[in-house]
Amino acid sequence: MIILNKELFEKIVKQCEKELPYEACGILAGPPSCIGQNEEDSVRRVSKVYEMANADKSSATFFMDPKEQLKVMKEIRNNGLEMLGIYHSHVASEAYPSSHDIELSFYPEVSYVIVSLRDRHNPSMRSFKIKDGKIAEEEVRIK
Repeated sequence: MIILNKELFEKIVKQCEKELPYEACGILAGPPSCIGQNEEDSVRRVSKVYEMANADKSSATFFMDPKEQLKVMKEIRNNGLEMLGIYHSHVASEAYPSSHDIELSFYPEVSYVIVSLRDRHNPSMRSFKIKDGKIAEEEVRIK
């Protein structure tokens, strides 16, 4: 499960809307996750959102600039946090991992959060664990 407060949720949605017609992307960070008996039972509380530039400038894919990503990863570590997830938007499709998203899922321990802007008046957010090409949806709570 991944938990975001309403302010962070709104920040992500605003970035996604601002980046149109391109996909937006970023990194979610927070304190080390609380792991349950199984990895699937872990609780991730997001405390910081890092908006990243989509180096692809595409409406169908995203790619984070490696230098920017390294800088953010160092900041996360220096602040005693961990990367909890990677988010991006889908500008015209549902919030579900595409084949490209699955190819780029290099971190099986993090959540992959997708914001769909297909209905611009009602953006939706879903989160997934992706491991060895297998997709498992996880709960998203916005408090």
